[in-house]
Amino acid sequence: MKKGLLFRIHSFTGLLSGIFILLMSISGSVLVFHEELDSLQHPAMQQQAGQPLLPVDSCYRSLQKEFPHAQISSCMLAENTGQPFIFSVYDSSYRKGTQTMQVFVHPQTAQVLAFRGAGKDREHNFMAWLTVFHNSFHLKKKGEWLLGVFGLLFLVSLCTGIIHYRKKIVPVLLFKRPLYRRNNLHQLIGVYALLFNLLIGASGVWMQRYVFTRAFYAAEQPYTNTRKPSPALFFRLDSSLKSVQRQHPAFTAHVIYFAPNRERNTAVYGSRSTNHFIHSKKFADAVFLDSAGRIARTAFVTEIIPENRRDIINAQLHFGRYGGWPVKLLYSLFGLTVAILSITGFLLWLKRSTH
Repeated sequence: MKKGLLFRIHSFTGLLSGIFILLMSISGSVLVFHEELDSLQHPAMQQQAGQPLLPVDSCYRSLQKEFPHAQISSCMLAENTGQPFIFSVYDSSYRKGTQTMQVFVHPQTAQVLAFRGAGKDREHNFMAWLTVFHNSFHLKKKGEWLLGVFGLLFLVSLCTGIIHYRKKIVPVLLFKRPLYRRNNLHQLIGVYALLFNLLIGASGVWMQRYVFTRAFYAAEQPYTNTRKPSPALFFRLDSSLKSVQRQHPAFTAHVIYFAPNRERNTAVYGSRSTNHFIHSKKFADAVFLDSAGRIARTAFVTEIIPENRRDIINAQLHFGRYGGWPVKLLYSLFGLTVAILSITGFLLWLKRSTH
């Protein structure tokens, strides 16, 4: 491929995906610290000295008294007395029951502390809103399609950039002084953030590959609101969780998805301490409980089919959900280099187009 054509492809795909790169890199760099930043919008909570952490059963019953007609979808468990239980609920008191809300429950008194919206409540739940923005621009299927297409263009821009600037990669890494000039900022950042950008671009496109399938374009069935009030718990969740802990001592529960009826299973998601470091510490494994609270089946990450396991690892790599603070910080900093590449690339194109 001729050098001029290659450069034009690099410039064209970079310009088309420029705004996308900018928005995704900034939002992605923030979302790396999703939990830490989201906790800043949690309600104030005063711990009760000497009182233990309540079982989730008590908090569930307290929530039902406060919202007797609500459908209770899930509960993020409190890890200690300094964190609230966070329930996801559909109730007519919020958006007529068409949108989920999060309800915070005190872990020692079962008092309902506050509630807020989920992905559309930008004022009170900014991180959830930003997550939806990062995943679809709040445009549903249209946004998912845009994400897939612009992600592919970004990947093409990266690959053509590598080929076009390939002779400068080694000199940059060897700190050759003539290359370290202001007008070479685009190339310098491109080289140092090369592996990270390839990782983010390739893993992102892989997650969005479904937008290039025929099934994605099939007509959607009209939505029918069938929300029904949640029944009382069919079994003592606290006892069942302790039983799960005895049978699988390495497993720690993180979130519970409640069964809407006795025919369905209650899903408990968490992770085992024996898992490989690359797997999520909160959502890698699942235990499904029947209506009597017994283990119906497990879906540990080591038991699922290789294709699904690869998808999970791909997502962990894309979002940086492994390695703790050091990895998060690196992801956040390198994520911002993608935004700088977008800006410097546009400035280079503007400079060339005016000469």
